[in-house]
Amino acid sequence: MNQDRRQQNIALIERYYAALGAGDFEALADCHADDVAFNMLGSTPVSGRWEGKAECFGPLVADAVLGKLVPGEFAFAKKWRIMSADDACVVGLMQGGGPGLNGEAYDQTYCQVFTIADREGEPRITELHEFYDTALVERVLNDNPTAKPPVEPARPFRF
Repeated sequence: MNQDRRQQNIALIERYYAALGAGDFEALADCHADDVAFNMLGSTPVSGRWEGKAECFGPLVADAVLGKLVPGEFAFAKKWRIMSADDACVVGLMQGGGPGLNGEAYDQTYCQVFTIADREGEPRITELHEFYDTALVERVLNDNPTAKPPVEPARPFRF
């Protein structure tokens, strides 16, 4: 494993989480290659493969996610940590939260697998696989309640 490259990849994802936490979407977009692909878990309207920075940050992030949350009251990357990294991939956990426009709380935990490669002489995110609570996406982002109300787990997730 190339330790220098591993450290560069970690630094890139630290910039990613810092930009996301600050709501700086210009700096966030700069972490990604123009030909980035987002692979979103599940069978919701935001699920599937989104290709290219314009599609990922337009219809997906701006419209289908941010457009469903209360501006100024929602924060991504309230808490995050890098779980694993090598010279081509970084895995992170992130928690964010705040109210949806439908009045429901969107307190989400994400597992993100980043593929990183050189673009324009610098490491950039070229692919993202994102895993999250799809029932929460349906309830808050799509205003589509499930048949049973959510319950707190007996053994909560430990970040």
